[in-house]
Amino acid sequence: MQEYKAGLLVIAPEDEGQQQNRRLQTILQQAIAPYETEVWRKAEAFTAIKQRRVLFVLNLGADGVNLEYQKLLRKIRTTADCLEGCVGAVLIDADSELYTKAVGRELVFAANQSGCVFPGKPLVEGTASLDNFLVQARNLQTDRMGAYHHAVEALLDRLMTFEQRLHRQPQILAVHASNRATSNTLTLWGKVKQHLEDSCRVQEISLQNGTVVDCNGCPYQTCRHFGETCSCFYGGVIVEEVYPAILDCDALVILCPNYNDAVSANLSAFINRLTALFSQVRFYEKAVFCLVVSGYSGGDIVAKQILGALNMNKTFLLPSRFALLATANDPFSINKIADIDQRAQAFAQNMLQQLRKEHA
Repeated sequence: MQEYKAGLLVIAPEDEGQQQNRRLQTILQQAIAPYETEVWRKAEAFTAIKQRRVLFVLNLGADGVNLEYQKLLRKIRTTADCLEGCVGAVLIDADSELYTKAVGRELVFAANQSGCVFPGKPLVEGTASLDNFLVQARNLQTDRMGAYHHAVEALLDRLMTFEQRLHRQPQILAVHASNRATSNTLTLWGKVKQHLEDSCRVQEISLQNGTVVDCNGCPYQTCRHFGETCSCFYGGVIVEEVYPAILDCDALVILCPNYNDAVSANLSAFINRLTALFSQVRFYEKAVFCLVVSGYSGGDIVAKQILGALNMNKTFLLPSRFALLATANDPFSINKIADIDQRAQAFAQNMLQQLRKEHA
């Protein structure tokens, strides 16, 4: 089991050109008060760190730009393995209704590629109006600021108590909507899977041929009613095969070709339809990985959609280096990439390290 060094490291890049954000300062100080804390405010202070619990704090102002954060992002992207063995969370505050989610995805993806694990629901964002807390405020019988405080305190609790669960023989569920006869994505998955099958139980579910009806936005009470029996109003393969497999698995692998810089329609419908199950079950102890093969470019865009939907929203754990990205256009041209077999093997080994007790 991963051991983390004592205390909390707060990385809060401070842009001297921005106005002070008193709301963020107040929220942060109250949330970190119970913990032994070290604070870095300048990108130049950032160096490779190991086995730390890290809270990233960003003030985006009204324009969504924090120049000191951009310097930090460059360091994270260019310093190999600079967050190896760390676990992270993100707090973002802005003077507009925009940018918080996009910047959060960008930061989490970069940090994850450098070795940082993120527990489920690792982002709390305060928009200018705090209207994103209206539902939580109603549920907690408080105002938006009270809900904001509660969310940040819960975020810190998840970060400071996080322990990554390992398994003797992990159950892995791979979900795809590709044609095996031509798919580079499934070909790449085959290269990964061969290194997993001796140590894990691997199940695959295909969502091809229009078998998935997308979520139609049932009223909350309707969705919750069906969720109580692990079902959904629209039934079909999602209820009959996917829901039971999700409940049984320790890790979900999304096999996602990128044609239009977006998750494909059937996979998007699959994610949307998880809402009924999510109304009753949280997925904090289940990991999510993805393989993204692009015909041209933009694999990182699709990977960020996956982490946004399943880690930030649906509470799946984001293990270190959760995404394997490749570029291949013509059928089976994935095989022509010089180091693809080595990359597939390394990705499988990383999965085992993140999931299996013998590799801890």
